[in-house]
Amino acid sequence: PDMGSNLVALWTAGNFLNPDNDLEQLKAVAEVFKKERPNSKNIHIKSFLEQIKRLNGVSVGAEAPEIAFKNPKDSLITLSSYRGKYVLIDFWASWCGPCRRENPNVVKIYEKYKTKGFDILGVSLDQDKNSWVKAIEKDGLVWNQVSDLQYWNSAAAAAYGVTGIPAQFLIDKEGKIVAKFVGSSAELEQKLEELLK
Repeated sequence: PDMGSNLVALWTAGNFLNPDNDLEQLKAVAEVFKKERPNSKNIHIKSFLEQIKRLNGVSVGAEAPEIAFKNPKDSLITLSSYRGKYVLIDFWASWCGPCRRENPNVVKIYEKYKTKGFDILGVSLDQDKNSWVKAIEKDGLVWNQVSDLQYWNSAAAAAYGVTGIPAQFLIDKEGKIVAKFVGSSAELEQKLEELLK
């Protein structure tokens, strides 16, 4: 049904459509809003569009959204500075059990491929800087680590549509997304074997 861009449509879409099955329809509603009310200040419209963006996330083949966050020493690190390498964007947090269990595997993969044009950018959804820094040291994560310390409100998590961690995105030398992983080091390694032959 053509819902048009009124708030009833918005409320209906937000409350009755299930993102898993109805994402296409929700995206269609979002497109109508963007076209008809491009600069709407309406808070409901804005949060709806944000939500769709997050649900939509980023797709394989798309340009990877820029990440520009500070590392624990307060230096700004940008994703775009990695051009020319394959980069794994690794979303994790010190408080995430599955992420911490996955970290030793990520370390092994880093050691194996770091000389072949592969690097990692760790993006943490931590809130507490101290816990974050301790986890980096304890797990031996020697690659660049960044965070805006905003927990689930991390700007990078929103840009990449991250709704659960661990979540990983493999970016090619041109800055395009080539694969997404949900903390599966075996799949990641297989993909790297293929790409870095």
